[in-house]
Amino acid sequence: MQQRLQAILNVTGLVILGSAFLEMLILRFIIERNYDWRSALASIAMVIGRTISEILVPIGLALPGAYWLYEHRLMEQGTTFWSWLLLFFGLEFVYYWWHRLSHRSRWFWTNHAVHHSPNELNFTAAFRVGWTSRLMATYVIFAPLVLLGFEPQLVFMAYGLNLSYQFWLHADWIPRLGRLEGILNTPAAHRVHHGANLEYLDANYGGVLMIFDRLFGTYRAERQEVQIRYGLVEALHSHNPFKIAFHQFGPLLRDLRSARSAAEFLCYLFGPPGWRPGGKGTTTEDLRRAIAKSPAVDSVVG
Repeated sequence: MQQRLQAILNVTGLVILGSAFLEMLILRFIIERNYDWRSALASIAMVIGRTISEILVPIGLALPGAYWLYEHRLMEQGTTFWSWLLLFFGLEFVYYWWHRLSHRSRWFWTNHAVHHSPNELNFTAAFRVGWTSRLMATYVIFAPLVLLGFEPQLVFMAYGLNLSYQFWLHADWIPRLGRLEGILNTPAAHRVHHGANLEYLDANYGGVLMIFDRLFGTYRAERQEVQIRYGLVEALHSHNPFKIAFHQFGPLLRDLRSARSAAEFLCYLFGPPGWRPGGKGTTTEDLRRAIAKSPAVDSVVG
């Protein structure tokens, strides 16, 4: 199974690189629309840095306890259709919760915010990935798949294939796909996910499917009357890869130093991004409460 996945990943990687380059040429020279080359180059630099970090940091550190769990696995997996199916849906379920946690817990968000930093959506935005996920053990939520009998390396390869599917979703020029909307993760669904508009925050976490978003109430359809603003709520305009990779850590450390109790410290570290004592922060819930009280806030956060 691992050899098959690796072969698929190798071919997919070449297709992804070629598609991103082709999109650059079409958008800039055929459609003749503005194209942020500096942002695209920054995204390419980010994926190079991510690749280096993954070479340097072993899977055992990225997925702590995984090999111990594999030694005590509950099942044996082969190369049957049912094993592939279990891996696909198991990964999709775990990925949904990992992705949701990456938005709802600041510890995870410090790394994941990198992916949401581009202020326009094109194929190179898929390359904008953080460098610290393995160091921060943010993949620990994937451990149950190992307990089901899938080797840690195989889990990461399947995860890479899931992310490869998501590459083509990073496009603002692909139209809605009719009956597939709300079932598969589509460019329209992923545009919503990358929106900084208050209407769209914290939605559409699925990888290939939208079924868990529908099941757990986080699915939002793209609305024609709401123009999507891409990027972070507080936009990041830097093209420096190091600034992009670590821009969340400085504010986090300042907040941790300001904590007046152990409870505040933990809330700053693991609570929603923007958390402040007394509900006076900039979490999604805080912003929505504010806009409910004052419509003028919409022009600021939308």
